[in-house]
Amino acid sequence: MIGIEERAAVVALVRRGGGSWPEIADQIAGKGSAAALLRDGLDEAGQGALFEIRDNSAELAEAIDEVQAWHDEGMRLLTVLDPDYPLNLRLVREQPPFLFARGKVIDDELSVAVVGTRQPSERGIRHATEIARGLAERGVTVASGLAQGIDTAAHRAVLEVGGRTVAVIGTGLRRSYPAQNAWLQRKISEDGLVLSQFWPDAPPTKTSFPMRNAVMSGYCLATVVIEALEKSGARMQARLALEHGRHVFLMRSLLEHEWARNYAGRPNTTVVDDAQQVFDELDRLRPVVLDELTWA
Repeated sequence: MIGIEERAAVVALVRRGGGSWPEIADQIAGKGSAAALLRDGLDEAGQGALFEIRDNSAELAEAIDEVQAWHDEGMRLLTVLDPDYPLNLRLVREQPPFLFARGKVIDDELSVAVVGTRQPSERGIRHATEIARGLAERGVTVASGLAQGIDTAAHRAVLEVGGRTVAVIGTGLRRSYPAQNAWLQRKISEDGLVLSQFWPDAPPTKTSFPMRNAVMSGYCLATVVIEALEKSGARMQARLALEHGRHVFLMRSLLEHEWARNYAGRPNTTVVDDAQQVFDELDRLRPVVLDELTWA
């Protein structure tokens, strides 16, 4: 467990800027100390500084106060230096330098995302419910994005059977989007985990949701896409999951869309008709994928 000064130094470096958040995360992880990086401004090779060298005592003190206030409010700050920063997420290029968490942080290496449209059909709701419930009953953590429609159905199905669900959201933890899911966000924070890579007061934006999908894909071993249009976040997550080397399950009904037909022919993609096919394929993949993660 790292101390508050290291966490605060991560916050200060991100506040200072000088690169994309994944670049900053790589610099911090490579240095092994955010406080040292804040102090000397150099990467571990001693060259190519992202951060200028300057007196940092004031910004570090301010960041320490912020981290303590977040903790007092019930938010945990997980940084790339923390041993319980999600292992799966460490392996993708979009890893953020920190995550804000409400709820119980545990080892979620065996996790699957269930995602889809905000305006699902009855069949889509049924598939999402059956798959999420079945995964939870098999001890798999189910992640989704807390949006209306498929996401809501997946989260609720898991909670109904007492399973573990993780909501990866596209706003800060102090916000709820959509507003009508505020109750669900509270419930998940009590029984599961709500994660955000954004500052606590951050509103929803056009860029925050694609970033959220990248983190959700990185957090999980696989993504199940129930229903999704060409420009949807669920379709984007399918693409990201394949780029991350993760498995993608596509419901057969998606093949009416050109994007899904293109993805269906790629390695690590399985087209399924029902929940049981997801469970059977996941049982086959589980030992192989977990072994790869162990050795990564």
